[in-house]
Amino acid sequence: MSHGPQREDKNCLNCGTTVIGRYCHICGQENLEPKETVWHLVSHFFNDITHFDGKFFQTLKILLFRPGFLSEEYVKGKRASYLNPIRMYVFTSAIFFLLFFSFFNKEEGLKMSVNGKTLTQISDMDSLSFARFTSTLNNGKPMTRQEFQNYVDTAFATNIHIGNGGRYKTRKEYDSVLAAGKIKDGWLERQFVYKSIAINNKYHHNSQEIANAFIHALFHSLPQMLFLSLPLLALILKLLYVRRRKQFYYVSHGIFSIHLYIFVFIALLVLFTLSSINNNIHWKSLSTLSTILAVGIFVYEYVAIKNFYKQGLIKTFFKFLLIDIFFLIVLGLSFILFLLFSFFNI
Repeated sequence: MSHGPQREDKNCLNCGTTVIGRYCHICGQENLEPKETVWHLVSHFFNDITHFDGKFFQTLKILLFRPGFLSEEYVKGKRASYLNPIRMYVFTSAIFFLLFFSFFNKEEGLKMSVNGKTLTQISDMDSLSFARFTSTLNNGKPMTRQEFQNYVDTAFATNIHIGNGGRYKTRKEYDSVLAAGKIKDGWLERQFVYKSIAINNKYHHNSQEIANAFIHALFHSLPQMLFLSLPLLALILKLLYVRRRKQFYYVSHGIFSIHLYIFVFIALLVLFTLSSINNNIHWKSLSTLSTILAVGIFVYEYVAIKNFYKQGLIKTFFKFLLIDIFFLIVLGLSFILFLLFSFFNI
């Protein structure tokens, strides 16, 4: 509820209906003075996002300490007392990825190294130092700069050569070989070769830059990958509880999945925070706490499944294992798809 001054006039400013009480019974708008302070505007913003009037924190508390209860309440139709699960998911995932990309995943680039030396340090070596260094990698025989680059490309497999893509400098050169009938690549392989040629030319065959661009694209696909995995998790639950389809509809499984994801987001934020702190102070107790929390995510999942679906300990445990196994397979397939998506977007 807003704390702004109520209007003396009883006509609704939104629809014109005569207002009885504080809210219009037709459109629901609160009958307040239209002039707002900056503070009112800011407080409205936070109320609209999180229901800071108490609903958000009440929902969060129940979500964290009563696994499966919120989903059960939703299925029963008890929804007005809690924050909408989709709204809460959007807010929580937005905060998670904002912090993840801002603090926990500082993109400083992929620092490849050879025998303790980064590629930048190696490239800055003078000729004598470079010859001495590369001779340790090549049975006592110094390498040229080009030979060393080829060595790095082979060792780290970061110079993206799909199919025959590494053999051609331009698309025209590749097309001419195709036209001559010297190779018979299918449509899919040709697309990979075309993209491989384009990437190598774009980044001037710089392995580190290509790897950095690929990882950057992959990491920024994570929100989409997790969002798309939600309905797949709900489908797995529906198939495993198909005998109870009259009690649990697909949406019921979806709501349970959303609540589980919200908990995982929050737990991962705590894990990342502990890891960041431990990287600076190196306390063994923090490592132990992180391990306990990581295990706790699976314990929470098991308890939530048992509380929501109301089955015995053993049956729930086996279904818990099957859910995680199938979901890992789904995530693996999704990861492959997003790898390809990232490849074609660098």
